Amino acid sequence: MPELPEVETLCRQLQKKIAGKKIVSSEIYDPKLAHVKDIRGNTVTAVRRNGKTVEMLLDDGNSVFIHLRMTGRLLWQEKAGDRPKHGRWRISFDEGNIYLVDPRRFATIKILPTKMSSAGSDILQGFDEQSFIEKHGRRKTKVKSLIMDQRALSGIGNIYACEILHCAGIQPERPAASLTNKDWKKVFAKTKDILQKAIEKRGTSISDWRDLHGRKGENQFELKAYGREGKKCVKCGAAIIRIKQGGRSTFYCPVCQK
Repeated sequence: MPELPEVETLCRQLQKKIAGKKIVSSEIYDPKLAHVKDIRGNTVTAVRRNGKTVEMLLDDGNSVFIHLRMTGRLLWQEKAGDRPKHGRWRISFDEGNIYLVDPRRFATIKILPTKMSSAGSDILQGFDEQSFIEKHGRRKTKVKSLIMDQRALSGIGNIYACEILHCAGIQPERPAASLTNKDWKKVFAKTKDILQKAIEKRGTSISDWRDLHGRKGENQFELKAYGREGKKCVKCGAAIIRIKQGGRSTFYCPVCQK
C-alpha cells in the first residue's frame, strides 16, 4: 500500500501537471466506481496530500479524494491511446489523461466538499509532538502499532514503521507507555528524516508502486530493516529477524533495538 512518501510524490507531480487545468472529460470503467459523478468542466485548483489520500481541489468547492489502498496507482498519459490494463477510471485534460490503475480494485474515489486540511496527526504538517505524547504516549499499545494508527499519526505504514523504529533503536513490541520523552523525540526526528528522504527518492518500490509517470521509486535501496530478514544489521552486524504483528511482518535488529 502506498504510504506517505509515495502519496506525497504523486501529489507533487500532479500539482505540477494539472493545477489550474480544466477537466475536459471523465470516464468510469469499473461498476464499483459507478457512484463517482462526472466532474468534467471543473478546474483543478490544487492537489494536496491528506494522510495517505490524494486530494484534488476543484473550483466548484468540492474535492476528489483518491485512496489507492493495496495496488492502486495513478498514471499520466500525454497521448490518447489504449486504456492501460486494470484501468478503472480516467480524467482527461487538454494536455493528457490520468488513469486510476488498480489490479485488485480496492482503491476508492470520493467527491466531497473541500474543507480546511486538518493536519494535526501529520508529522510533516504542523505536528504537535508534545500533544501526541500527552494523548498517546502513555498507552499500552505496542509502539509499532501506535505509529501505524492513522488516527494517531497519519501516513505511516508497515515499511516505514519498521525503518523508523530501527533507526531510533526502539524494539517494535515495546508498549508505547515504556518510551520516555527522550525516546519519543528520537522517534519523531527519525520519522521526519526517513520520510523526507523517501520523498526525495520518489518512494519505495517493493511491488506495485510506480509514480505518476510509471517509474519505480528508489528508496528500496535505502532500507535498513524492512525485508532484510537474515541479513546483517548495518549498525551492529547482528542478523535482522522477522516476527508477525497484527498479521504483518515486522523486521528489526534484536541487538540494536531495545
